[in-house]
Amino acid sequence: MKRALFALSLAAALAGCGKREALQPASGQSLPPKPAMAAGQPSVDQLLAIPTNARPDRSDEPLTKSAPRKDDHFDLPPPG
Repeated sequence: MKRALFALSLAAALAGCGKREALQPASGQSLPPKPAMAAGQPSVDQLLAIPTNARPDRSDEPLTKSAPRKDDHFDLPPPG
């Protein structure tokens, strides 16, 4: 019981000590090179931003009302 309580308190203590400052390149390192067509060097926040094509918006309207379907002439029963 004491081991489980110790392990739980240790896990809670480690979970609470996360890094809270802004991300920067490691000492002696620099940001990746500027993209070929970019106007300037992107910042750390711009590099970490999710691009639009990674999470596109919905372009179609979801079905909001139940409506009967039109008759489908090609929906035939299986032969035999």
